[in-house]
Amino acid sequence: MTAATHSTLFPHVPESADAVLDGLDPEQREVATALHGPVCVLAGAGTGKTRAITHRIAYGVRAGVLQPAAVLAVTFTNRAAGEMRGRLRQLGAGGVQARTFHSAALRQLQYFWPKAVGGELPRLVDRKVQVVAEAAARCRVRLDRNELRDVTGEIEWAKVTQTVPADYPAAVATSHRDAPRDPAELGQIYAMYEQLKRDRSVIDFEDVLLLTVGILQDRHDIADQIRRQYQHFVVDEYQDVSPLQQRLLDLWLGERDNLCVVGDASQTIYSFTGATPEHLLNFRVRHPNATVVKLVRDYRSTPQVVHLANGVLSQARGRAAEHRLELVSQREAGPEPLYAEYADEPAEAEGTARRIRDLIAAGVPAGEIAVLYRVNAQSEVYEQALADAGVPYQLRGAERFFERQEVREAGIALRGAARAGGNDSLLDGADDLPAQVRAVLSTKGWTSEPPAGSGAARDRWESLAALVRLSEDFARARPGSGLSDLVTELDERAAAQHAPTVQGVTLASLHAAKGLEWDAVFLVGLTEGMMPITYAKTDEQVEEERRLMYVGVTRARLHLSLSWSLSRSPGGRPSRRPTRFLNGLRPGSGRLATGWSGGAGGIERGAGGPGGRDAGDAVVRRRDRGPVRCRVCGASLTEAGAMKLMRCDDCPSDMDEGLYERLHDWRAGQARELGQPAWCVFTDKTLMAIAERVPGDNRELVGIAGVGTRKLKRFGADVLAICAGQEPEGHGEDA
Repeated sequence: MTAATHSTLFPHVPESADAVLDGLDPEQREVATALHGPVCVLAGAGTGKTRAITHRIAYGVRAGVLQPAAVLAVTFTNRAAGEMRGRLRQLGAGGVQARTFHSAALRQLQYFWPKAVGGELPRLVDRKVQVVAEAAARCRVRLDRNELRDVTGEIEWAKVTQTVPADYPAAVATSHRDAPRDPAELGQIYAMYEQLKRDRSVIDFEDVLLLTVGILQDRHDIADQIRRQYQHFVVDEYQDVSPLQQRLLDLWLGERDNLCVVGDASQTIYSFTGATPEHLLNFRVRHPNATVVKLVRDYRSTPQVVHLANGVLSQARGRAAEHRLELVSQREAGPEPLYAEYADEPAEAEGTARRIRDLIAAGVPAGEIAVLYRVNAQSEVYEQALADAGVPYQLRGAERFFERQEVREAGIALRGAARAGGNDSLLDGADDLPAQVRAVLSTKGWTSEPPAGSGAARDRWESLAALVRLSEDFARARPGSGLSDLVTELDERAAAQHAPTVQGVTLASLHAAKGLEWDAVFLVGLTEGMMPITYAKTDEQVEEERRLMYVGVTRARLHLSLSWSLSRSPGGRPSRRPTRFLNGLRPGSGRLATGWSGGAGGIERGAGGPGGRDAGDAVVRRRDRGPVRCRVCGASLTEAGAMKLMRCDDCPSDMDEGLYERLHDWRAGQARELGQPAWCVFTDKTLMAIAERVPGDNRELVGIAGVGTRKLKRFGADVLAICAGQEPEGHGEDA
C-alpha cells in the first residue's frame, strides 16, 4: 500500500467525457459506454464494479446523454451511497441522486403524501421492538429481549416479501423457513403489531417502501411525475433486492427499460432477510435485448487467493452456481494460502494470534488484518488470545463478548450464586464447577441442546455456551476452583478487554465482512457444523453457506489463512472434521474433481455450468442426450429442482400424496437412526420425484436425480417396498 498523496485525496476532474474512460479495462469501458436500454453487469468480487458504474454515469453526464437530475442510483447502505456520490463528484457528475432504496422512497413519500393522502406523513416509529413487545403482550405471549429481536426480524421478512399476517404461516411452510416460534402465534403478533401502528398513526421502515408502492400503484399521475423526473436507473448489489424493492423499482421504471443492474449471485448471503438473486438471474429473461457484461478481472486479490476462491465455487450447485464467474487475478503472485489444523479451539486462537503478531512485525498494519468467523459467539477466544499476545483489536458488527447483554446477565447470576454458596438450592446436586455453571445459566436460557434455527436466540445460546465451555476449561486448568474463582477470572478477562478503542485487528463475522477487504485475512473455525452451520439443512441453505465461505476468501488481498480445530477444548476427543467446502482444495483432502473450466478471460461460457462432482458428470451426460425437457409441457429445463422432477415448477404434479407422506415418515426415522439431517437421506425434491414417478425396480429408482448408486444400495430396498405398498423389511446395507 502506498501513502495517500495530495493527488489521490483531491483528484483532478477529468477534462472531457472521453477522459472519464481513461484507465478502465475493456469490460469496464463496455459498461461505461452502454448508456441505452437494459444493461446487466455480472461483477465478481474485487473486479471494480463501483468504478465501472460510477464512470458509466459520469461518462453519460459529461457526454450529454444523461441529465444529472434525471439519474437515480440505488444501493443498499448509506456508506455505499455516500461513496458513490463522492466518486461522481470527483468525476464531474455532481447532482446525481445516489441513495438507498429506503432513502429514495422516504423522500418521495414525504413529498407526495399531502397530495396523495392529505395531511402530514405519519411519523416513523422510534423503536419498533417496543411496539412488537406490546403486540406480543396483547396476544398473551411473553418474549425476552432476544426473542423480541427474532420476532421483529420475522415481521420485517414478512413485509419485504409482501406477506400479510394471515398468509405468514403458509409462507413459512412454503419457504422452509425456521421460525423462532409457532408460525400461527407469530402471525397473530404480526397482525396485532400492524393494528397498533394504525391506532397510533405511525409507520415503520418497511412501511416506507410499502406505502410508496401503494401510492404509485393507485395514483398514476404521481407515478408519471416521478417517471418524468427520473429517466435512468442504476441498481448496485442487485442480487440482494427483496420482492418489495423489485416491485418499487418496476413502478419507478414503468414501461421503460433504461436500467443498469450490477450484482453477483455468488455473493448472495442475506436470503434470511428476504434478499433473493432471482431478479438478477432472470434479468435476461425479462429483458431479452439486454447488454450483459461480465467483470472477471480481479484487482483485489493475488492469483493464489483467486485460485482458492474459484475452487470453492467450482463445487457449488444450484441455480446461482450456474451463473458463477471465474475470476482472473490482475495482481502479481503472492504467498500461497496457509492451512492450519489445531488440536483444540484455544490452540487455534493462540496460533492465529502468533501469526498475526508475526505479520505486524513484518510490516503489515494491524488495521489491515482481519479474523473472520461464522457466529459472533466465536469472538471471545480470539479476543482473549489477541489480548494475551498484546495485539490491539476491534470488533465489527457485534458487541465485545463481555459487553453483550446475555453475558452481563450471566455474570450477575454467577456472582450471586457464588455469594450464596451452599445456600443456593439451584446448586443442589451440582458436584463440580461446570455443573454449577450449567445450573445457573439454565435460568438464563442455556440448554444442553442449541435452539433450532438461527437468529438472536441462537446467538444468545452460543454466548452462554461459550461461558459453559470456559468453565469446563477453567476447572481442568485449576482443579478445586469454585464459582467465586471463576467469577474473578471473568472479571479479569473483561477488564483486560475494556482498554480504549484503538486501530487494531478487525474481528468480525463473515456476514459483517461483506463489502470490506484487508491485506491479510484469517478464516477460523472452519469445521463441519460451523461452516456450514449446523442448522443449514436444505441444499439451498448449504449452498448459501458455501457462498459465505467464498465471500470470506475474497476479502483477502495478499495473505490468507484458513484454520480449524479437531476438538473444542484441550484433551477433548478429536472428532471434528474440516469443512466440506475445502475438499479437494486443502492439502491431504484429495484432488478436486470438477468439470468446470472458465472461458478465455475468465468469462463464463454460459448458463448451466457444472457444479461439483455429481453435477459435472450430470452435465456431461445431459450434453450427450440433448436438453432436459418438461414431461408435461415439453419446455427446456435449466433449474436443478425442476430437472430433478422432470417438469416445470408450475406444471401440474401427478404426485401420489399418500406415498409421499409414507416416504417422508420413513425418511424421518432413517435420519433419527443415522443422527443426520433428513436431507442427508433424500431431499424433499427427490422424495417428490419418487412419489411422482413411483419406480418399480432398481433401474427406475436410480434413474431419479438425487438417488445414485450409493443411496440405492443403502436405501433402495426400503424405498421400492414403500412404493409397492409394502412395509420396508430393513434399512439396507451400510454404505
